Amino acid sequence: MRKVLIIGPSFFYFNRSIADAFEALGWETQIVSFDEPVHPFHLKNKILHKFSPHKEKLKEKSRRLFNVSIQNRFDLFNPELVFIYNGDILEPDTIRYFKTRAKVAIWMLDGLSRHPRSEALAPLVDAYFCFEQDDVETLHRKGIFAHFLPQACDISIYHPLDVEKDIDILFVGALYGYPKRIEYLKAVVDHFQDKKIEIYGVYKPIYKNPLKWLFREKRAIYKNKNISPEEVNRLYSRAKICLNIHHEQSTNGANPKVFEIAGAGAFQLVDGNPYIESLFPNKEIGFFYSSDELIQLIERNLLQDTDQQAHQAYTQVIKKHTFRERMERVLKVLHENCG
Repeated sequence: MRKVLIIGPSFFYFNRSIADAFEALGWETQIVSFDEPVHPFHLKNKILHKFSPHKEKLKEKSRRLFNVSIQNRFDLFNPELVFIYNGDILEPDTIRYFKTRAKVAIWMLDGLSRHPRSEALAPLVDAYFCFEQDDVETLHRKGIFAHFLPQACDISIYHPLDVEKDIDILFVGALYGYPKRIEYLKAVVDHFQDKKIEIYGVYKPIYKNPLKWLFREKRAIYKNKNISPEEVNRLYSRAKICLNIHHEQSTNGANPKVFEIAGAGAFQLVDGNPYIESLFPNKEIGFFYSSDELIQLIERNLLQDTDQQAHQAYTQVIKKHTFRERMERVLKVLHENCG
């Protein structure tokens, strides 16, 4: 059986979703996860990373140890393919070591601007897949050939549930360090004070500022915690409207929530960009470009039946935007590039 070694950040379920897709295509898999910003991100390293004046040295030591370890794991498993998700922790020499006996591909979880270390690996691998369409052009201008590969939906996790829609407005996602999201959500919370709104994601982490954490406001709305993908799926099914707000760096791509909300059979409002608009040209989801537009869309869609729109988006996602479909694309590109 053909073997693939999957290396990626410890970010919920993504490594497992990739592995499941490869296994469905007949591959034997092994997963090696790494923590960010320091591996392993246990209590000692969390304290060192917060208080040490030598954070970069700590990260460098962490990377060095991981690269030695992953080369040993590679030797033991002896894969035909190494598939890397982001890969900031890997050194160029490690990529070269992999390539002595295997094909190597990288798939970006975010835009290049957030991962310069991974971008530096692009010229070394057999195939480099970008999160943003614009990043493909950026690399092409530098003489580096790359491919656009959007995020996907794990349909074993995200699927419709027959439950009561008892949440008017829902948002699930990271908040700390995301000022754009906080600005939009604050406008929604202030305007829809008579609606049931639930917002999940760490907003004011205790380890950053214990006083702000202790005196945080509107706790019934801002849950200030992360939840499992299975819980997220259930919340999507309970929500009349799911909000999806991209990070500032995303201008021509789609975050995983675009596909996950649709895969759950829920209706979403998302900040629009050319790529997402091309996916859903028939109003299967709603697009907004300002806080005022978002509020108007919420008001309108709370009064309407959005089930048909949500079903159309769901149908499109399960046909074209699953992890299996993405890994089939990866293997096709590798075959074309490397034979």
